[in-house]
Amino acid sequence: MKRLNIIEAMDHPKLFGPWFQGPTWDGWRAILRAAYCLPMSDAEIAFFRTVAERDPPKKRVKELWLCCGRRAGKDSVASLVVAYESFFFDGSRKLRRGERALVACFGCDKDQAKIELDYAKSYFDDLAPLKALVRRETMTGFELTNSCDISIVTNNDRSVRGRPILTAVLDECSRYRDADSATPDVELYRAVKPGMKTIPESLLLGISTPYRKSGILYDKFKANFGHDDDDDVLFIKAPSIALNPTLNQAEIDKELADDPEGARAEWLAEFRSDISAFIDRDMIARCIPDPSRHELPPMPDVQYVAFCDPSGGSSDSMTLAIGHREKETDKLILDCLRERRAPFSPEDVVAEFAGVLRQYGVSTVRGDRYAGMWPRERFAVHGIEYQPSELPKSQIYLECLNLFTSGRVELLANKKLENELVGLERRTARGGRDSIDHGRGDHDDSANAACGCLLLAATGDSHNVSWAAAGSDGIVYDAAYGEKMLAIGGLPPVERRALDSNTSDLM
Repeated sequence: MKRLNIIEAMDHPKLFGPWFQGPTWDGWRAILRAAYCLPMSDAEIAFFRTVAERDPPKKRVKELWLCCGRRAGKDSVASLVVAYESFFFDGSRKLRRGERALVACFGCDKDQAKIELDYAKSYFDDLAPLKALVRRETMTGFELTNSCDISIVTNNDRSVRGRPILTAVLDECSRYRDADSATPDVELYRAVKPGMKTIPESLLLGISTPYRKSGILYDKFKANFGHDDDDDVLFIKAPSIALNPTLNQAEIDKELADDPEGARAEWLAEFRSDISAFIDRDMIARCIPDPSRHELPPMPDVQYVAFCDPSGGSSDSMTLAIGHREKETDKLILDCLRERRAPFSPEDVVAEFAGVLRQYGVSTVRGDRYAGMWPRERFAVHGIEYQPSELPKSQIYLECLNLFTSGRVELLANKKLENELVGLERRTARGGRDSIDHGRGDHDDSANAACGCLLLAATGDSHNVSWAAAGSDGIVYDAAYGEKMLAIGGLPPVERRALDSNTSDLM
């Protein structure tokens, strides 16, 4: 078939026309015309400026970023691009003998990435010209007779190295998470780009609803949205209803009233202002004095403290952190961090951790109070007292922040710990109170144990204190504990009040 431009193919009755009928797709037609540098009507240019805040590019773009609300149709359009680019690809003059071009669908997980693949597969199953190109189906996609493979690809930077890439779709890239990397979206982007250098018509397509103000989507937004100076990159930012006028505005308005911040991201495509990174990577890097320091041996005359994040062994890791406060320098040293990933036998891990605690002369370990009675009972079997922490995890993180910013913390070189710390999110509730936790789908088992241990080392005790309702800054504790934290520079001055024995039940 003669090569058609993408709008001709989108409207062709024997190609993609049946999937994109009617004026509700006109907004997307305007965006695709701009991205592929096709003629545009005055009405299309006017609409384009509302979602790009710039004039149309003067050449076909190499990167198209679609930051749109939910149900806007971005997955459908991405699958159109995948099918169109792979169908009209001619690799005879662009690939070495035996080489095959890759059309890669990335997602937060394989189920997410499979959305584009399933959409594209429906085209190749139902349309005779496309079906004739299918050589065979594979576990992750299908191969075409024109030396092109359409495939779900693992969401990490190692999976695409060495492959020439025709099209890469980064689906929901604002939500990428990886235990081995704090910035998997950025690293994946950097890995994909070299593979696109040898195919002139290659295209990177990033599609996502926005999330917090960090990562590759936000970086591209800051650099390219509303800017005319780079025609290689086009950034679109559009609310759902602008691209899908069939949505019910009244229902969207109700969600905006119920959850303003969340709904503004989901439906209006606005980056969330109530979620931010807790600690940046540069700060963590400054806390690692030696990249070869993975564990410090027990030393005589050092008083160690320990914190454990238990797990039942079926999903989360179980972690143990041991550290101390160095008297001469007032540094807070993380000496040992142990993790056992699920699945495991909780009894076996408790026995192992008890042995490590004895090596450091620790007979009492603090830990997550939500674990119930089993860690207390199992550690007691091995002569170790397990005391539930009086502080919730979020409060531990909040109180540790000044320890990090003051430069007093020395961490071990542990990539998983670094990534978990960087991945922590600070959320501000409507009342102004902050909370810290891992993002959706993330873990913080090592970060929880390490921060709990560092706070124990900073306070010089097990921070077994009574708590009262939060003051103006969201942090209030009893006078004795507050005085101790102020003395070591661990916290800024806050409201403190003497508590009687009954005030602990206010929390």
